[in-house]
Amino acid sequence: MMRKTLTLLAIFMLTTTLAFAQVFGGEQGFGSGGPKFDPVKWSGEVEKISDTEYILHYDVVIEKDWHVYSQFTPANGPNPLRFEFLPENDATYTLDGKAIESPTHREYSDIFEVDEVFWKDTGRISQKVILKDPNTPFIKSIVKHQTCKEVCINQEFNIVHDLVNTKVLVFDNYTDFENYGIDTNNAKKEKKLDQNLQHQEKDEGLWLLFFLSFLGGLAALLTPCVFPMIPMTVSFFTKQSKSRAQGIKNAIIYGLCIILIYVVLGLAVTAIFGETAIVEVSTSVPFNIAFFVLLVVFAISFLGAFEIMLPQSWANKVDSQADRGGLVGIFFMALALAIVSFSCTGPIVGTALVESATKGGIAPIISMLGFSSAIALPFALFALFPGWLNSLPKSGGWLNTVKVVLGFLELGLAFKFLSNADLVAQTNILEREIFLAIIIAILVGLTIYLFGKLKLPHDSDLNHISVGRLLLGLTTLSLVIYMIPGLWGAPLKLISGFPPPMKNSESPYGVGGKSAIVSSDKEIPDHAELGPHDLLSFTDYDAGVAYAKKENKAILLDFTGYACINCRRMEERVWSDPKVLNILRNDVVLISLYGDSREELPESEQGVSASGRRIKTVGNKWNNFQIERYGILAAPYYVLLDHDEKELNTPVSYTPDINEYLAWLKEGITRFNNN
Repeated sequence: MMRKTLTLLAIFMLTTTLAFAQVFGGEQGFGSGGPKFDPVKWSGEVEKISDTEYILHYDVVIEKDWHVYSQFTPANGPNPLRFEFLPENDATYTLDGKAIESPTHREYSDIFEVDEVFWKDTGRISQKVILKDPNTPFIKSIVKHQTCKEVCINQEFNIVHDLVNTKVLVFDNYTDFENYGIDTNNAKKEKKLDQNLQHQEKDEGLWLLFFLSFLGGLAALLTPCVFPMIPMTVSFFTKQSKSRAQGIKNAIIYGLCIILIYVVLGLAVTAIFGETAIVEVSTSVPFNIAFFVLLVVFAISFLGAFEIMLPQSWANKVDSQADRGGLVGIFFMALALAIVSFSCTGPIVGTALVESATKGGIAPIISMLGFSSAIALPFALFALFPGWLNSLPKSGGWLNTVKVVLGFLELGLAFKFLSNADLVAQTNILEREIFLAIIIAILVGLTIYLFGKLKLPHDSDLNHISVGRLLLGLTTLSLVIYMIPGLWGAPLKLISGFPPPMKNSESPYGVGGKSAIVSSDKEIPDHAELGPHDLLSFTDYDAGVAYAKKENKAILLDFTGYACINCRRMEERVWSDPKVLNILRNDVVLISLYGDSREELPESEQGVSASGRRIKTVGNKWNNFQIERYGILAAPYYVLLDHDEKELNTPVSYTPDINEYLAWLKEGITRFNNN
């Protein structure tokens, strides 16, 4: 009994972590920091013809399915590639003719109604120069081009052809290379550090996803559909094999086949959603409503109302193939397990795929790799150490208890997706108090169930509750007590980002509270609103810039989203710090641009942007603005600007460390004041 209770306690804590991954450190969709778009890589070569004649080669490597447009792209089409050679005045060299291009592709565009001229995969541009001064050490140029796939990005790269050392250095458009030869090393170090941080954040996110999916696989193991299969399957391999070594080998192959099956499922989801999922899925109202319905169905199934089963004919056909023996037979045995256990594993797999699909990229593959590894692991371990089978707890009613607990948790997670849809659509139906009341009710139901006062279908008779169930019940009861004050305006920082923000509340300032700004009858400028902590927040870029110039303050550009979880965490945990809030209130003008806004623009502002992206909604407009101006699509993303709209320091994304974010703010404000 103690083993069962401890196992149940462990799996509850693990699945709680999985279900509330968004709350306690996970990233979701538009709320993540997001990778920086960098689909092309530039390099080059210096070809010396004589002491005064050189050919500057520019080589570009382009990611699959992306295009870079030629300098000969027709008018009215995509932006053509162009060069700016420095210095512009009193040059120490002249250009000999126009740059020569390697072979390009030509294809008619329905959007622009012209023949596009572009490179794919690789390209080379060569420019001959004649030196006026043979001692010219280097030639600087800026390459400006447009790169397109589903979206288009305007990019700039600063390139130095070092004529003395016959080498080429490439800087991105965030690096000032005007002082090449003086601060080049520092610029390269800063760029390398920035790239390393981006890769580190991305890697950490995938590792976290793998770990949480692995925990989900452990939860699936402790369900009535899977757990009894472990001793049966391991015994089959050990007894039917000619030797113990062969039995171990077959069990390991069986586990690898399980991993293969689920990874293929992850590949399919990745192919369907692709890299655009990070915005299109996580901020789409129909998708979020569909996910809500799907998770509610999964939850009701786990609670015992019905079982989600794949067609029995599938299981029969697969089972008949499992008798063939050899590797093929083992594979079909693994496939049979996946089909037969679907009523228990399906809801967990579905939830994991929903979560990972909103992250985009290879996240679904990583998720299924983690999930399937947990499922496959015991089959290999128990084949290696068959004596461990005797230590397994016996099947019983506790397995159904695990399913029911998962059902309650999936039901709570489902309402988060419904909340996302409500926030993006700005319908304000599921306000903060209503959302919290629903989550509290679900947790109360779970508490009553764990205390043995509620019996659901397929539950065994319960004469007493174990210590494990008692501890689980006390845990959920504690969370309920913590959340109740939130109904009256408590901030609930422990779960910040999970419920709707305070502004989406019946009582934004708590019961009986009032806004200091509204109470003082201060006039709110056009295109502005009261944002988090009653900060004056402009929702239009030009209006915000004009107001900043009028007030002589720096500009804080806040790329955000209504359904952005990490944005809410920053506002509720970091912006609420008195030192940070003081700067936000007194030293900057806040411009908040919502990339997931579905508000339609006036017809005069709709159409196709210069970068080829369709603009229909306010969110389209600001997403396109962020991509074209900063080469990135991410939220939260913070940029400090001066009145010339130039960056005061390096932009940052999700920065949960208060001191780090405060230091970033102070750095930018200091530079603004010194200008």
